[in-house]
Amino acid sequence: MPTTEWTPTTVSELSRIVSENFQEQKSSFMPVGGRTSLHSAGQVSGETVLLETGELNQIIEYPSRDMTITVEAGIRFETLQEELAKEKQRLPIDIPQASRASLGGAIASNTSGPSRFGYGTFRDYVIGISAVDGQGRLFSAGGKVVKNVAGYDLGKLLIGSMGTLATITEVTLKLRPIFETRVIVIASFEPEFDLDAVLVAMNKSATRPCVLDLLNTKAAWQLDGEANLKLPDGKTLLWIEYEGTAAETNWQTTTVIEELKQYRPVDVVTIQDDSHEQFHDALREFQTASDDPVTFRASLPKSLCAEFLKLATDANVAAQAHAGNGVVYGHLPDRCTTPQIANEILLPLRNFAESHQGALTVLSSDGEWADKIDLYGRKNSAWELMSRVKETLDPGKLMSPNRFIT
Repeated sequence: MPTTEWTPTTVSELSRIVSENFQEQKSSFMPVGGRTSLHSAGQVSGETVLLETGELNQIIEYPSRDMTITVEAGIRFETLQEELAKEKQRLPIDIPQASRASLGGAIASNTSGPSRFGYGTFRDYVIGISAVDGQGRLFSAGGKVVKNVAGYDLGKLLIGSMGTLATITEVTLKLRPIFETRVIVIASFEPEFDLDAVLVAMNKSATRPCVLDLLNTKAAWQLDGEANLKLPDGKTLLWIEYEGTAAETNWQTTTVIEELKQYRPVDVVTIQDDSHEQFHDALREFQTASDDPVTFRASLPKSLCAEFLKLATDANVAAQAHAGNGVVYGHLPDRCTTPQIANEILLPLRNFAESHQGALTVLSSDGEWADKIDLYGRKNSAWELMSRVKETLDPGKLMSPNRFIT
């Protein structure tokens, strides 16, 4: 693990540190916030300096009537949500480990959770962004009002860039009001049941879910064990959530239960009391790597989520699919004790995703396995463009070495 850290307390100090490093020391460095994604997309070497952004955590401007906010990127996500809640507003993106995760880190890793089906991702909410590139140059894109889109494409490049292009310093976000009620509907099916038709129906439902997730039997078992939710045992779960007024959620719940009847689920459970937060939080946190040997994220057409989960189930992989978006998170089983076994399990899953124009990325693994596991699979046509952007913003190739752009 790296032992050297830079801890700037202002943006100008951060810019100066990076500029001096580019011109003189030329040390490799990695921007970090809450360090929840520290080992994602590659192992951090002992020679890499950590650029700690936690002191850059101030609210710059909050015109709540405009439903926008400008904050420094080191603010913890939970702290941000608490401040927004005072005005009955929120940023409707699920961030695991929110008490630790920084806003800038969440944006850099493009973290999102189950609610991305109804509310989207950071690309839908970041309207302005400022950052310091690998040479210490401060730049901005977008603005502080929703209609301002000047330079927005540059801002989009930083979302999901994993700290390889620049250190995010300040962000302007558009917001949404806090919901009045949330209702969760969980339909359970036998593992062998073909859920393709169910997912097609849910994507065409008269209702508008904000969450449409699918959990295979092992994922449901792990989720139940970690959060004590008393979920059905040995079943595949279709997890649907609605948010809005009481009248809206009641109508949608009644409607979706009626729509599900023709598929004869084993059971349908509705959660609408105070326990809905416990259930939603558990679902959000499932994608986080804990003590699992390997955690991955796959992306593929949403119509293939059910088939991908069957492959994962056959390999004893705990898998959660954001079935309305085609994003799947998986945790490899405990029998995965070597990188060779990990590669054997991952290969058919990756081949399936890539054969349908998708991808599979390893998010975390045992630290000693990093150079023995294929983290990214086949490089697509976007890699060349990404490399050119990297050369422009970080010509010294000093930022976040060993991550996907080198």
